[in-house]
Amino acid sequence: MGPQDLGFGAASIGNLYRAVPDADARAVVARAWQAGVRYYDTAPHYGFGLSEKRLGAALAELDPQESAVVSTKIGRRLDPRPDADLTAVRQAFVSPEPFESVFDYSYDAVMRSYESSLKRLQRSRIDILYAHDIGSFAHGAEHPRRFTEFMDGGYRALRELRDAGDVAQIGIGVNEIAVCEEMIHAGEIDIIMLAGRYTLLEQDPVDSLLPLCAQRGVKLVVAAPYNSGILAKGVRGEGPVPNFNYEPAPPAIVERVGAIEDICARHNVPLAAAALQFPLAHPQVSAVIPGMGSVRQVEAAIELIGVPIPEAMWGELRAAGLLCGDAPAAA
Repeated sequence: MGPQDLGFGAASIGNLYRAVPDADARAVVARAWQAGVRYYDTAPHYGFGLSEKRLGAALAELDPQESAVVSTKIGRRLDPRPDADLTAVRQAFVSPEPFESVFDYSYDAVMRSYESSLKRLQRSRIDILYAHDIGSFAHGAEHPRRFTEFMDGGYRALRELRDAGDVAQIGIGVNEIAVCEEMIHAGEIDIIMLAGRYTLLEQDPVDSLLPLCAQRGVKLVVAAPYNSGILAKGVRGEGPVPNFNYEPAPPAIVERVGAIEDICARHNVPLAAAALQFPLAHPQVSAVIPGMGSVRQVEAAIELIGVPIPEAMWGELRAAGLLCGDAPAAA
């Protein structure tokens, strides 16, 4: 495994939770490119266009031939907010862009979003276009209405863009399994970006979603392989226990992570390396996107993806009931 298996998630250069200087954002993208990362994912929501602008400017210099694979998303339109406090955290971003994002999965909104993303990214085409945050996780009881809005409008727009050759692949970018299966049954898609849900801690997709993806020829990109931190840092060190899925980890999760961490340690394998490499063993998984918000994190990911992991470690995890019997593991 190597940098070609990694994707760069560009939410951080959209000023996720904190302001990032332009030079630092450029340096992170440049380091990923120099290391051999060739897949870059962004969205209009990330900094209300700031992430797309910064990624586009960096890749215009680094990749003038447009050889990188770039994905972005639809489903949130950017509405002007001239009165916005540009120094405050808004929808998780500290952005100088005077907009806010509003869910809209209609046909016209998707087409406008695509055209605007092209301009911000400074590219002639977009390789992958995901529908952003469709599903109950984001919309709760409103999901049926939103899903119908998407299927009647936005999905039709995605199909037209793909059929015209303007987009190579279409899919959804979500945080839950149920809507992935719903979408595969409802329409024809090529790829899913799934945040979490298929990690060393969460292997449920191996029983249902991944076989369905194999049957329908749908690839999976795994984002958030560290479950928002706990699989990156572990629980055996000093300091507070890292979050699990953006919240304090419950005792059962802490116990399970500790057991995984102990087995990794016996084989001299960093827990983060096992977490990063595990999803890639499944043939339906085409890339994994860890957090790479700084040059240091980029370099750490490059190192971790190349750590040799003995088959015996995976076998011990499986024997301990910490690895699902049907989940393939990297040798």
